[in-house]
Amino acid sequence: MLHLTDIQLQDNKAFLAMLSHVLNVDGFYFSTTYDLTHTLQRLANTSPEFQEMSLLERADPRFVWNGHLLREFAAQPEIHRFALPVMHGFIAMHSCSINGKYFDWLLISRRSCFRAGVRYYVRGIDSEGHAANFVETEQIVHYNGSKASFVQTRGSIPFFWSQRPNLKYKPKPQISKVVNHMDGFQRHFDSQIISYGKQMIVNLVNQKGSEKPLEQTFAKMVNSLGNGMVRYIAFDFHKECSRMRWDRLQLLMDQLAEQQDEFSYFLVDSDGKVVTQQEGIFRSNCMDCLDRTNVIQSLLARRSLQAQLQRLGVLHVGQRIEEQAEFEKIYKNAWADNANACAKQYAGTGALKTDYTRTGKRTQWGLIMDGWNSLIRYYKNNFSDGFRQDAIDLFLGNYSVDEVESVSPLHIQKDWKFLALPIIMVVAFSMCIICLLMAGDTWTETLAYVLFWGTASFGTLAIIFYNGKDFVDAPKLVQKEKMD
Repeated sequence: MLHLTDIQLQDNKAFLAMLSHVLNVDGFYFSTTYDLTHTLQRLANTSPEFQEMSLLERADPRFVWNGHLLREFAAQPEIHRFALPVMHGFIAMHSCSINGKYFDWLLISRRSCFRAGVRYYVRGIDSEGHAANFVETEQIVHYNGSKASFVQTRGSIPFFWSQRPNLKYKPKPQISKVVNHMDGFQRHFDSQIISYGKQMIVNLVNQKGSEKPLEQTFAKMVNSLGNGMVRYIAFDFHKECSRMRWDRLQLLMDQLAEQQDEFSYFLVDSDGKVVTQQEGIFRSNCMDCLDRTNVIQSLLARRSLQAQLQRLGVLHVGQRIEEQAEFEKIYKNAWADNANACAKQYAGTGALKTDYTRTGKRTQWGLIMDGWNSLIRYYKNNFSDGFRQDAIDLFLGNYSVDEVESVSPLHIQKDWKFLALPIIMVVAFSMCIICLLMAGDTWTETLAYVLFWGTASFGTLAIIFYNGKDFVDAPKLVQKEKMD
């Protein structure tokens, strides 16, 4: 530390704060014995040689968040037992009982470290086909030595688009006009088909307003892809469920039922024999792949679990999971906790609509909490997400600190507007209030002062919003695809 300049020492503190921020986010998991990065089905379809590998060697790189930190250990097999892959996401494990039969129920969400980041600064895909906020969610049941699992994925709409924060509550999405979308789109689904088999896309975005072009482009690109392994369905979640009509989600479930039966689920019996394989997955998305997506995933997972528990003999013929009050509470709370974990990691706050996931219905209190979380999201997305994005990029190795670099990207100079306009607005607004409280000799004089300072304050505010991108907290370390 003695050889560092004052500026480098200042930068070092900032970098340490970033690393501390990432490590203080909930949701990092590791195991000394179990491969958390792979699904049961992937583990069952591996060779004996794979099983002999260390956890670090065999881990799925998509879900190893400390891969950059372990890069020097990877070349030293003798210390692999000390180098454990760390997964980021969510895990819930519960011992449950239905009809006096005890089983373990697990929910695991694995967040991809490729194209990782925060809500408005990381959208769409990169040139390799990696989607933003990609999460693989696996639901597992252990009963009498048998194991069953059902896997789903979520991920940003897989072409090149952005939605940069600009102080507006909901920035308008922008679809890139200068790149070949099909290259990245095809790479994305090629890799998904290799990993999971058939794809059923469930697009939950609005089919009007600013989200409409995204839905139309997605549908058009699936048609252009012409791959029979990739199917597409659009469901306008907000329109269909408006005015608290959440029962209409059953319309979507009915549309997906035949496809879900075709995909099936993974099941291995107590002798280790594979009984069924999951032949495809549902790839769900909304704008953020958080709130709407989690609701639909929980419904699909429940339907699969119903079939699994009946096949394993836990549920009697004709029994429904919804009728098992104790387990239903565990199930709903776990999925709501999963929603909150994924939302905090991507958007900075807990998820919206979790009252429905927890209780099966929308409540007035749930609407109030959604409003509060939306306000917190607005603040974080505009005024702290640049730091969060930089922290993630530093942790994952997307940016490496260069000791010989005299000035780091942290010292990008702000435009004069960044300081001048807010000060002018505060002064003008303060003068407006003072003029109201300290009236002049005549009401016309007071009105003139109030109008002048009021116009100045609101005019300045309008200029600030017009130049909104200059006033948000933008990432400084990595200026590449995720910024476009």
